[in-house]
Amino acid sequence: MRPVPNTAPGMLSVDGLRTAVEDGSIDTVILGFPDTYGRLMGKRLDASFFLTDMAGGTHACDYLFTVDMEMEPIAGYEFSNWELGYGDVHLAPDLGTIRKLSWLDRTALVICDAQLEPDHEPVAVAPRSILRRQLERLQSHGFEAMAGSELEYFQYRTSYLDAARSGYRDLTEVGWYLEDYHLLQGSRTEEFNGAYRRHLAASGVPVESTKGEFGRGQHELNIRYAPVLEMADRHLVLKQAVKEISDQIGCSATFMAKPDAAQAGSSCHLHVSLWTAGNGEFANAFPGDRDLSGIACSDLFRWFLGGWMRYVPEMMACYAPTVNSYKRFQAGSWAPTALAWSPDNRTAGFRVVGRGPSLRIECRIAGADVNPYLAYAAVIASGLAGIEQQIEPPPAYIGDVYAAADEQMLPGSLGEAVRLFEGSDLARSAFGEEVVAHYAHFFTTEAEAYRNAVTDWERVRYFERI
Repeated sequence: MRPVPNTAPGMLSVDGLRTAVEDGSIDTVILGFPDTYGRLMGKRLDASFFLTDMAGGTHACDYLFTVDMEMEPIAGYEFSNWELGYGDVHLAPDLGTIRKLSWLDRTALVICDAQLEPDHEPVAVAPRSILRRQLERLQSHGFEAMAGSELEYFQYRTSYLDAARSGYRDLTEVGWYLEDYHLLQGSRTEEFNGAYRRHLAASGVPVESTKGEFGRGQHELNIRYAPVLEMADRHLVLKQAVKEISDQIGCSATFMAKPDAAQAGSSCHLHVSLWTAGNGEFANAFPGDRDLSGIACSDLFRWFLGGWMRYVPEMMACYAPTVNSYKRFQAGSWAPTALAWSPDNRTAGFRVVGRGPSLRIECRIAGADVNPYLAYAAVIASGLAGIEQQIEPPPAYIGDVYAAADEQMLPGSLGEAVRLFEGSDLARSAFGEEVVAHYAHFFTTEAEAYRNAVTDWERVRYFERI
C-alpha cells in the first residue's frame, strides 16, 4: 500500500553513494535533522568514514531540542537541562533520504531520526518523531497521507551578511512593484529562482514551478506532492537550498511570515489527501458519491475536513509558531482571518481544490515560518480525530470570508495559541504529555522573548514624543 520510494534525480542508494565516493564525486556527507524551529541541524562527515563507521549513525548534544533561536540553552525543559548534564542523542540516518546536493561541492545529505541511548527509542519531542507517530496511527487505520507544501519567500539583493550588519533595515528588494504572475519581473529574478529550481530538481526535490507573488520581491516555489514524511523532508531541504544558494549568489531570502508590515505575508499552504489500497490499487480516498456543496466526496473526506477544522484553535501553535506568524492574518491580505471552508475560495482558511483523484484540502493558515513536521503532525492528529468521531464540517461559506461576521476567528497571538495547545485533550492524547509540555514551554519561551523586547516601532513612536 505504501507509495514507491523517491527515485527522483539526485537520490542515492547506499550502493550509489559508495560508487560516488569511490569515483570522487562525493567526499562529504551531511547528517542533518530538524530541530524544534524546523531548522536543519547536524554535522559534516568524511564520506568514506560515513560508509565504514557511521552509516549506523552518530551523536549530537541533546540540548539542540531545548535551545532558542540564538542557541542559548533554555531552563525549564524536562528532556534536557543542566542538571541532566546535556548528554547525547543518537542520530540514526534514514538511508532512504540520501541525496546529492548539487549546490554544494561533492556533498550528500542524509536526514536522521533522533533516538535515545542506549535502546535507540525515538526522541519523543523530536519533530520527525512526532510526525512519524501520527503516520503510524494513520497507517493503523489503513491510510497513507499525501501532501504538498507551497512555500513563499521575499528576496533581496542585499546579502545576508550586509542585511545583518544593517540590522535588517533598508534592504534592496529584488522587485519594485507587485509582481503576482508577472513574467517580466520574474525574468529579473531568474538568476535566483532559476537556480533554486534547477538545484532542487537535481537534488531529489522534484519542482513544479516558481512565480511572482503579491509582494514586492515575493515569490512562491512549488514542489511535487509526496507522502507526508517525504514532503516534510523536501520542505526542509527546500528552505536550506534557497538560503544556501542565495548566500552563494550574494542575495538573501526570508521565510518570515510577515517581514514587512506594509506588504502581504508569506504563506505555506498545506495540501493534503488520504490514500488507501482499494481493489489492489493505491488511490485517493477523498473522492466519492456524497455531495458537499457541489463536491463529489467520500464520508472520509467530510470527517477529515471536519476534524481538521474543529481542532485548528488547539493546534494553532503548530501552524503559526512565532510571534511574527500572527501579524500575517489581516483582512484582504490573502491570509485567512476566520475558520471557514469553501470550494476554491482564497478568502477561506480551508480551500477545497481538485476533483476525482486530485481532490484535496488546502489549508491556508500556516505561514512560511512553519515547522513542517509539527504542522503535518497536527493535520493528521486532527483529521484522524474527525474520522474517529465522525465530525461533520460546518456549511461551506460562499462569498468573502473577510466580510463574515459570524465565523469563528483564528487565535490572535502566540500566547493565546499556546494556552489552547496546553489545554488540548487532543494534543495530549495524540502527541503525549511529554510533547505537549515540551512545546508549550518552547512556544511560551518564544512569546516571552518578544514580550520583553524593545522594538524599532517603540523607539520611533515614543523616543521623543512620549
